[in-house]
Amino acid sequence: MMQSVWESIGHFFESAVFVYGTVLLVIYALLAICSIIAVRQYAHRSSYHQNDTLLRSPLAPGLTVLAPAFNEGLTIIANVRSLLTLKYPRFEIIIINDGSTDDTLEQLITEFQLVPVDFAYQAKIQTKPVKKLYKSTNPAYARLMVIDKFNGKSKADAVNAGINAAAFDYFVCTDVDCILHPNTLLKLIRPVMNEPKKRVIAVGATLRLANSCDFDEGVIVRMRPPKELLPRFQEVEYIRAFVLGKMGWSLLNCVPNVSGGLGLFDKEVAIRCGGYDHQSFGEDMELMTRMVRYCYDNKIDYAIRYIPKTLCWTEGPSSVKIFMRQRTRWARGLAQLMYAHFSMFLNPRYGHMGLVIFPYNFFFELLAPIIEFSGIVFYIVSACLGLINWPTAIMLLIFVYAYSVMITTLAILWDQLTFRTYKTWREVALLCTTPFLEFLIYHPLIVLFSLRGYYYFLTGKKSTWGNMQRKGFKKNTAAA
Repeated sequence: MMQSVWESIGHFFESAVFVYGTVLLVIYALLAICSIIAVRQYAHRSSYHQNDTLLRSPLAPGLTVLAPAFNEGLTIIANVRSLLTLKYPRFEIIIINDGSTDDTLEQLITEFQLVPVDFAYQAKIQTKPVKKLYKSTNPAYARLMVIDKFNGKSKADAVNAGINAAAFDYFVCTDVDCILHPNTLLKLIRPVMNEPKKRVIAVGATLRLANSCDFDEGVIVRMRPPKELLPRFQEVEYIRAFVLGKMGWSLLNCVPNVSGGLGLFDKEVAIRCGGYDHQSFGEDMELMTRMVRYCYDNKIDYAIRYIPKTLCWTEGPSSVKIFMRQRTRWARGLAQLMYAHFSMFLNPRYGHMGLVIFPYNFFFELLAPIIEFSGIVFYIVSACLGLINWPTAIMLLIFVYAYSVMITTLAILWDQLTFRTYKTWREVALLCTTPFLEFLIYHPLIVLFSLRGYYYFLTGKKSTWGNMQRKGFKKNTAAA
C-alpha cells in the first residue's frame, strides 16, 4: 500500500519537476540569446563613444559616490585611494563610517588630513544619528567627505546617511572592499545620457573577484582568476550571473536588481520611495523593487540598464564559514523581499516587475533550493524502495549536468572574446574547468545555505551586518 502511494506521489513529482526544469532551461537559453544581442550592442556603441568628450564637459551630470564602512581598517585606505583615481568632471566621494570599533576612522583622519566641519545635513531619510562630518584640509582631497555615525546594524542605514548628504542628482553605491575601474563613472552615466525616451533610474555593471588580482595604490594592474577553489567558483558564478543573466534581462528591461557592490541610482526616486530599508537583509533587491513600484504608481516610464564591462572588483569569501554567512543573508533577504512585496506577484498593474521579474524570482530563485532539496530526498527514498528507473535517471542527470556546464562555459568564452578580460587563454581554460566541479561541490553548498537563510527568515533569528574578515588586496611589487 505504502509503495503504491509513493509511486503515485512519484509520478506527480516527476511530472512537475520535468515541467519546472524544462521551463528553466528554456529561460536560460533565451537569456543567453538576449545577452549576446545586448553585449554586441554595447560593444558597438562603445566603439565610437569618446570618454574624453564627457570628461571635459562642464555639463556632465554630477555624481556622488557612497561607500559605507564598518570595521574595514584593513582595506579602507586602498579603497578610498581607488575612488580618488576615478575620472569624471563633477563628482564627490562620501565615506560613511558606521560606528566602526576598529581604527577605520582614525586611519581616514590621519591619511587624508580630515577635520570636523559644519554641514547642513538634512535627514530626508531617517537613520541612526550622525556624530560628525569631516573634510580634508588638503586641496588634493577636496572631493572627499567622511560621515561618522552611530552604528545602524545594517549597510542600508549607512548608505541612507550618505544619500542625505549627497549633493548631486545621481549617486553611485559601492562597498568598501571594492576596487573600481578609473572610468567607472564615465561608463555608468552613459546609459542615463543615451536613453532618449525612458527615465533611467538605475545602472549596474559586471563585478569580478579581486582575490588573486594585482593592485597598486587602489588601481588594478593585473587581472587574474582566483587561485583558491571557493573564490574561483564565485568568479564563475559572477560571470554567468552578470554577463549572461543580467545582460539578458537588461535587453528586456527586466533587470531584477542592481548589485550592492556597484550601482548608479536616481537620487530623487530613491528618496521618494524611502531609501534603503535598514531592516532588509537584501537591501539592494529591496530598493530596486520599491523604486520600480514607485515608478509604476506614479506613471514614470523607467528603465534599468546593465553594462557587461567589468568595472568593479570585490574580495569574495575564501572560507566556507564566511561564505555561508554571506549566502544565508542573501537568501534571507530574498525571502523577506518576496513576503513584503507579494502583492506585486502576477499583478498587471506593475508591468514587467509584476508579470516577469516577480514570478521568475519566486519560482526559479526562491523555490529552486526547496525543490532541489525535495528532489534529493525523493530520490533517496525511491532508491530505498527500489522504484528508480536508473537508466532514465542517469541520462537526465547527465543532461542537466552537461547543460549547466555548457551555459557557464558559453558565458566565460563570450566575455573573454568580447572584452579580453584575462591576459592568457591558460587562465580562461582554468576557469572553464571550474563548471565541471561547480555542479558537484559548489551548488550543493548554495542550496544548503539558502535553506538556512529561509529558516532564519521563518524563525526571525536576529542577525547584524557583521565583519567579513577581509584579507586585503595583493600589491604588485613590480609596479610599486
